[in-house]
Amino acid sequence: MTGLAIEAVLTGTPRLLRGDEMSAIAKKPVDGPVAVTPLGLEGDAQADTESHGGIDMAIHHYPRDHYAFWASLMPDQPLLRAAGAFGENISTTGLDENAACIGDRYRLGIALVEISQGRQPCWKPAHRLGRPLLVAEIVKTGRSGWYYRVIEPGVVAAGDTLRLEDRPLPAWTVARVFGLIVGTARKTDPAGLKAVAGLTPLSAEWRERARRLAA
Repeated sequence: MTGLAIEAVLTGTPRLLRGDEMSAIAKKPVDGPVAVTPLGLEGDAQADTESHGGIDMAIHHYPRDHYAFWASLMPDQPLLRAAGAFGENISTTGLDENAACIGDRYRLGIALVEISQGRQPCWKPAHRLGRPLLVAEIVKTGRSGWYYRVIEPGVVAAGDTLRLEDRPLPAWTVARVFGLIVGTARKTDPAGLKAVAGLTPLSAEWRERARRLAA
């Protein structure tokens, strides 16, 4: 894969989303360089640190490629007119879950990051976009996005390049692993589910989930 232009780098801090529940899903584009640290982008934060953030979920990437599909279902949703609707930190066009693989290492600006897992869909994007069916639709379509862990800290800015440096597990796309762990593919591919539990670059949480599901 040749390098992709990074269309937006986004950060956010927790604020009220529903009742007294806090979320940092409302991320905004940052102008200029942003430090990439082992725990994510400087200036970014998470309200629910049990479900988001940490070393294995440091940076969230959601393909801008999916926005046309979601806009076809939500034509009046203004949040779909710009990057950030799904709480992503990185927005690009030209790479999706069927092409990106667990363990992929990318040069993100001058930082080096590694795909650790897909994004588990939750109620927050559904609430923010006003579409209760969104969680089920993400599971069904596999339009999940994914997380990176940071291998080498650095700096990234909109307009920089995302460039693939290593792909050790080409058979294990984000879509395939998501389908086995979150979707229903494990019903027809139990051997694949058992194999997922042994994928070292996969986050510890998802490897443990695969082990439980395969038991």
